[in-house]
Amino acid sequence: MSQLEIGVRGITLVPQSTGYGLLIGLGVAFCAVILAAIKIQKAYLSEDSGTSEMFMVANRSVGIGLTASAVFSSWMWINETVFAAAMCYRFGLAVPLWWATGLCFQIALMAALGVLAKIRVPYAHTSLEIIKMRYGRIGHVVFIVLNLSNNVFGCASMILTGSQLIYGISGMHFVAATILIPLGVVLYTAVGGLKATFLTDYLHTTIALVLIMYFTLSILTHEAVGGLSGLYDKVMATAAENYIPGNYQGSLLTMKSKDAIIWGLILKFGNLALVVMDTAFWQKSFASEVSATVPGYNLAAVAIFGIPWGLGTVIGLVARAIHNTPIFPSYPGEFTTTEVNAGLVMPYTVKALIGDRGIVAFFVLLFMALTSTVSSSMIAVSSILSFDVYKNYINPKADDKRLLKVSHLAVVAHAIFITGVSLALNYGGADMTWIGYFRPILSCSGIIPLAFTLCWSGQTRLAAITSPILGFATGLGIWLGTAKALYGTINLATTEEGLPALYGACGSLFSPAIYSILISRYRPYKFDWREFLRIELADEYQINPHASEKSEESSINDEKKDHSKIKVDDEKTPTPPEPVFLSLELPTSSSEEEVSKNTSSPTTATAHNPRKPHTPIPLSEIQHPFSASTLQELRHWYRLAWIFFIFIVLVTFVAWPMPLYRDYVFTKPFFSGWVSVAIAWQFFSFLAVAVYPLYDGRREIAKGGRGVWKALRGWRWGRG
Repeated sequence: MSQLEIGVRGITLVPQSTGYGLLIGLGVAFCAVILAAIKIQKAYLSEDSGTSEMFMVANRSVGIGLTASAVFSSWMWINETVFAAAMCYRFGLAVPLWWATGLCFQIALMAALGVLAKIRVPYAHTSLEIIKMRYGRIGHVVFIVLNLSNNVFGCASMILTGSQLIYGISGMHFVAATILIPLGVVLYTAVGGLKATFLTDYLHTTIALVLIMYFTLSILTHEAVGGLSGLYDKVMATAAENYIPGNYQGSLLTMKSKDAIIWGLILKFGNLALVVMDTAFWQKSFASEVSATVPGYNLAAVAIFGIPWGLGTVIGLVARAIHNTPIFPSYPGEFTTTEVNAGLVMPYTVKALIGDRGIVAFFVLLFMALTSTVSSSMIAVSSILSFDVYKNYINPKADDKRLLKVSHLAVVAHAIFITGVSLALNYGGADMTWIGYFRPILSCSGIIPLAFTLCWSGQTRLAAITSPILGFATGLGIWLGTAKALYGTINLATTEEGLPALYGACGSLFSPAIYSILISRYRPYKFDWREFLRIELADEYQINPHASEKSEESSINDEKKDHSKIKVDDEKTPTPPEPVFLSLELPTSSSEEEVSKNTSSPTTATAHNPRKPHTPIPLSEIQHPFSASTLQELRHWYRLAWIFFIFIVLVTFVAWPMPLYRDYVFTKPFFSGWVSVAIAWQFFSFLAVAVYPLYDGRREIAKGGRGVWKALRGWRWGRG
């Protein structure tokens, strides 16, 4: 086995024993904390993770603070910390800002899509469930493959990168690190479900943010750096030896950087796919309270901006200033490009300026970033396998207990699978850069068809099925064709270049929109959004068909006596009655012809009981489960979500970075203000996603605390 096959072996910064102890110890500690939290929730807050609704969508009861913290944690990958510093080292301070702008707009987009999903599909569990309802089994399978591929590649790439970093700084065997990273996460995720990941996400976020602020301030104020003024002087003094081709005057202190902007654009496409095509972000939206989705997501979108910007800028530039000095770990040897690409910029800089305690803290930060990613991915994939695969195609009548058991098994199976994929990618020669360039080409093709599913009633089933496939083929062809045209051959090295990846990502993202619109013009059809309300009917029927059959006739009679027909879009009704669903009949396919049949034929036989005829409920009689006031509130949030999305795109894409893309090297006052704002943003992030959730959940915390205190007092008195 060559050295290349198991990553880049850098300077040993921490003993193997410390690495093993931290990985195992932190995993056990987090597992113990979450198991205790689950017991408290069940005993004192009436939150039982032993139900599939709690396991998958946390009973749709998560508030603004915890939603923001969970979304923030799911999006605070190794990239935003370790690799933001490495890319700043390579291309200058333009990268951390482009990185920050490439994180926030997707979360703002998901806020709009999430609240729209609440309006149109109020009781969905996964985004794939919505796809199946509208496009049938073939569309469902296509998007299952896209979602699973996105999750597997995203999660496996994080484990791969984390294990290579651990190997690089401690010498721990790569395979051991790959296995240990997801091991502890499996235990608490399998037991606690989505609410467990919300709680651990909060712990991850709080600890990681404290460490990020600690690293930023400790390194910046170190005597070898000399604060903002000293850092600027050192970077300017070493400008000749740190010349960056493609930057204005080769400077690290300019926003005019060709490589930085290409990297930033590719990152935006990849991150967009990671959010929209990741079931975990949809689940967090489904899990949040009606009034918490938009504020929670947008709070996270603003907060995440400060992580790569502040940390990446400070550490990347400090590393450039000291990498040729005796305090740097690699001195007097050269700090190689391979070591930089492996992410060793941050640990080397931390070791040089903070010492051993800094490396232990870096190890903890690495663990937090990795496990938050893995836990989110595990819940997302387990939900797909249990709800979208098992319940739909293996056991449609599975009860809640069976679904929960399958979800637990799926968590374990996914952990084993991504461990294997991580090892395979490593031994196959792939690295973080190649995976980062391939993932948008693979996953971006489903973004616009998925958004059309909720936003455009004219997208037909044929368009939804074929446009992602054609989009992927288009992006792949452009990626490989451009690599061949520009560099003469197709291999790992040429496909890791920026321009082929950028052009391929553009093709994969935008071409499905063209395909979908053109194909939808062939036999056009307008989907009725009320069909989505049949999802809840199907769930109730599959879990308890006999109870539904017994109550159907009485429900119809009650409906005739007490209620008039209410349309789902009727906003004039002041106080709508309690929703009564008249039939559990669902079309087995959402093709245009079959939907028409199922909504107009007078009698049909159910798929579950062919001997018993059913009269499917007319769409005009399907009632939305939310009251008129709730729907009005959701529509208000929906408008605000789009306004904020447009605002954040205009600010972070145009108004802020574009005027700086000119022949300009930062002056000392401008640089000092730039970094000061970036550091202040870190403190805002801490207040938003670490402090505010405590305030937002103060009543539940107090209630749980009182319950534990009473239990402890009772136990003590019992012993006395």
